[in-house]
Amino acid sequence: MNDATPPNRCRIVLIAPKDAPAERIAAAFEGGDVASLILPENGMDEASFQAFAEQIVPAAQAAGIAVVIAGDSRIAGRVQADGIHVEVSKGELAETIEHFQGKMMVGAGGAKTRDDALELGEARPDYIFFGRFGYDNKPEPHPRNLSLGQWWADMIQIPCIVMAGSEIASVETVAATGAEFVALSSAVFADGIDPKTAVATANAMLDETAPRFED
Repeated sequence: MNDATPPNRCRIVLIAPKDAPAERIAAAFEGGDVASLILPENGMDEASFQAFAEQIVPAAQAAGIAVVIAGDSRIAGRVQADGIHVEVSKGELAETIEHFQGKMMVGAGGAKTRDDALELGEARPDYIFFGRFGYDNKPEPHPRNLSLGQWWADMIQIPCIVMAGSEIASVETVAATGAEFVALSSAVFADGIDPKTAVATANAMLDETAPRFED
């Protein structure tokens, strides 16, 4: 369960991987502080994705974790999620924000360059995500994502999330960039890993090494 007062440093965002059962995702919530959970469709049809989200959303929210649905605003509304994540053009992002931001968070992904990121940032999303779902298959974070995250955190007030690697220790590398959030997926949910222990370990590493933010 999360503490009432979030830590004043880089925090964890979990990304549900393809084919992970709801119980395994929920187990991660017991490992300590988690800011939010992003649920990608991961190839599921609409009915299956909604049923999956309906299992996860109440448990996450009960643990103080905001749930963000990737790509499907209708399902986000139906399951009473806290936000939606989109990878669209600047114009489409602006339309999405205009329509939904009063009701829920709107986060943006898909930026591969500084120019991409700045263009999306002009629409004022609630966060920008550097990385790709399902591509955290190397121990360390992708160098491009680290570089973009550090540049963004130094320059822009909109929070950013940077995708970590497949090793839990990579949270330290992300936190060192100044990014507000580190995204974890395979490092927590891969076969043979205990999700609760992995989240607890990540939080302990962040407590020890992550830079503190100014109030």
